Amino acid sequence: MHPTPDYPRPRLVRDAWLSLNGTWAFGTTATTDPERVEFDREIRVPFAPEAPLSGLGDENDHPVAWYRRTFEVPDEWAERRVVLRFGAVDHAARVWLNGRLVATHEGGHTPFGADVTDVLVAGEQTLVVRAEDDPHDMRKPRGKQDWLPEPHGIWYPRTTGIWQTVWLEPVHEQHLEAVRFTADVPGFALTTDVRFATEATGDLTIELRHGDAVLAHDRWSVRGRASARTIRLPDPGIDDARRAFLWSPEHPNLFAVRLALEVDGETVDEVHTYAALRQAETRDGFFQLNGRPYPLRLVLDQGYWPDGLMTAPDDEALRRDVELAKAMGFNGVRKHQKIEDPRYLYWADVLGLLVWEELPSAYAFGPDAVARLTREWMEAIERDASHPSIVTWVAFNESWGVPDLPNVEGQRHAVAALYHLAKALDGTRPVVGNDGWEHVVTDLITLHDYHPEPATLSERYGTREAARATALRVLEHGRVGVLDPQTLRGQPLVLSEFGGIRYHRDAVGWGYQQVDDAETLVDVYAAMIAALPPAGVAGFCYTQFSDTFQEQNGLLYADRAPKAPLEAIERATRGRR
Repeated sequence: MHPTPDYPRPRLVRDAWLSLNGTWAFGTTATTDPERVEFDREIRVPFAPEAPLSGLGDENDHPVAWYRRTFEVPDEWAERRVVLRFGAVDHAARVWLNGRLVATHEGGHTPFGADVTDVLVAGEQTLVVRAEDDPHDMRKPRGKQDWLPEPHGIWYPRTTGIWQTVWLEPVHEQHLEAVRFTADVPGFALTTDVRFATEATGDLTIELRHGDAVLAHDRWSVRGRASARTIRLPDPGIDDARRAFLWSPEHPNLFAVRLALEVDGETVDEVHTYAALRQAETRDGFFQLNGRPYPLRLVLDQGYWPDGLMTAPDDEALRRDVELAKAMGFNGVRKHQKIEDPRYLYWADVLGLLVWEELPSAYAFGPDAVARLTREWMEAIERDASHPSIVTWVAFNESWGVPDLPNVEGQRHAVAALYHLAKALDGTRPVVGNDGWEHVVTDLITLHDYHPEPATLSERYGTREAARATALRVLEHGRVGVLDPQTLRGQPLVLSEFGGIRYHRDAVGWGYQQVDDAETLVDVYAAMIAALPPAGVAGFCYTQFSDTFQEQNGLLYADRAPKAPLEAIERATRGRR
């Protein structure tokens, strides 16, 4: 269940694969013809050219970026199909292998690939990638990427081109392309939905293990492109015994899963993955985990690193971020305006951390923006629906890309459409239509409020009645929490952005309020947390996990060094001071 530290797809692991990360030729010729490109520099993939770890650290605009490298296919793959895969390329990619166009993809945060077997040649292969990423295009999902030359306000350096792993894997013509698990906690059952890359005809075997114990071993015939099977697990009955099988941040129990496809008695594909029994829902005014009210203690996490930008320096950095969030007393993160690397979600699954996954926003509205958001939203949900750590989908943030929600019906329909699309694709999690304010349709009422005084926060969110009244008011930012009072149907209310206290060694940078020493930082933070009792809100999300460029309101510095002792932050987060 523990893939090697650089394995890029921990939800579906095969033994054989080849990373194409490393040194590539790089150029920025504004052409569509790969034969006319001047490759005049080298770049270290998977880091964007703007990132220092790429070897370039070039923060200029790169409307077009070209990549080229050569490789050889291992001899032992000779009888297999060879699939080329990209974790993410921002924003639109065209891929050539040995002079043949093999793949196109639009969407900067989701994976794609192609079977390239038929264009392989003897010996050395030549791979060329063209990434188009207009920094001034406001109608594409772009998250926190700035359109100005220098990062300003709450926006950060751009990420152009390849920023996640490029890799190859050998497969049989009939092989598994995707697996999704759906848990039924009350029924103590797990449904496995399998999708094949082509028409498959054979027998599929599944084995589930919990530690050293085999919980289930099943086999059934498959025919076509998809198949599903529900397995009922032995239910121990009592809550204490059940806890050893259910997934939560406190007990991140996972089942190791092996799937094998047999055709004519031969095993042609074998993959390893994992599953969990975990139920996330909103009911009776609470966020509920596994059928019990579960107060949310989240922290806003931008997912940026000083040297790698949106790409972590290594897998250990991803694991360390999960560990630090837990060490500070949080049980979850709101990944802000970023579809995170699958390896981060893997560590959240393994170590136990809730994740709100948020679609990166476009900044302008129009039919092309809606189409792009829809496509990327569908691909993100398809990629990540089986992660037990993900407990909420967030479609929009603060009306970004839909700035006239109160007045433009089409924009309200866009929010509602992405909300309902998420519910259609995955009915097992809460969905937030527009996080922060101006709610149209949502499973949680989430509000953003950066008022600096804990006493004022207590007045606004100290009781359910006060919080509901606050959702109907226009706050200092000039926005109302819900556009129509009828939107309030007893949903849990979460203060999903607040705080933003700045304490930093340097004079340059900003926060929503300023303190001058670590002790005051912890004191003010603790007072804010104390102002948000579970009697008033179902949870909170503090801004923020770490400093991010000019935005210096993290509990950690940008290099993840704590600004105050982790134990003191943890006690404040849990309300134990």
